[in-house]
Amino acid sequence: MTIEQHSYAVDVVWTGNHGTGTHSYQGYGREHEIHVAGKPTIAGSSDAAFRGDASKHNPEDLMVAALSSCHMLWYLHLAAVAGVVVTAYADAAVGTLSIGAQGGQFSEVVLRPLVTVTAASDPAKAVAVHDDAHHACFLARSVNFPVRCEPRIEVESV
Repeated sequence: MTIEQHSYAVDVVWTGNHGTGTHSYQGYGREHEIHVAGKPTIAGSSDAAFRGDASKHNPEDLMVAALSSCHMLWYLHLAAVAGVVVTAYADAAVGTLSIGAQGGQFSEVVLRPLVTVTAASDPAKAVAVHDDAHHACFLARSVNFPVRCEPRIEVESV
C-alpha cells in the first residue's frame, strides 16, 4: 500500500521586539506574522490573557477554526456524495483551554454547525453525515482531546 504524503510549509516571524528584545517578560510583544506562500499574511499574537493583542488571531483561535473548517469541508463533500443538498452552513465552534499546575492544553472543542438543506433532502441523513465527517476530518483525528459535534439542521421551506 502506498502512503500519500502532503507537506505544509508555514513561516512564522516574530514582530514583537519593541526595542529591547526579551530583556523582560513584560517588555516584549507577542505579535507575529504567519506566512504561507501565495496567501495573505495572518497577523497573530498570543491571547490577551497571556499578554497578547486581543485584536489579532491567536494560536487557540486558529486551532478551533482549523477543526471547524476541516469538519465543514468534509461535511460538504460527504453531504454531496450522500445526496444531501446543503444551501447554508455556519458553525459557532467553541474550544476550551484548561490550565493547571502542569500547564495548559485543550480539554475539548465543540462544533455547533447550523446547516440548511433543501426540502428534498433527508434531514436524518443530513445529521448522520456529521458523524462521517467527524471520522474523516484529518485534524480531529490528529488531536488528543475530544472534538464533539452538536449539529442543527434546518430545512428550507418549499
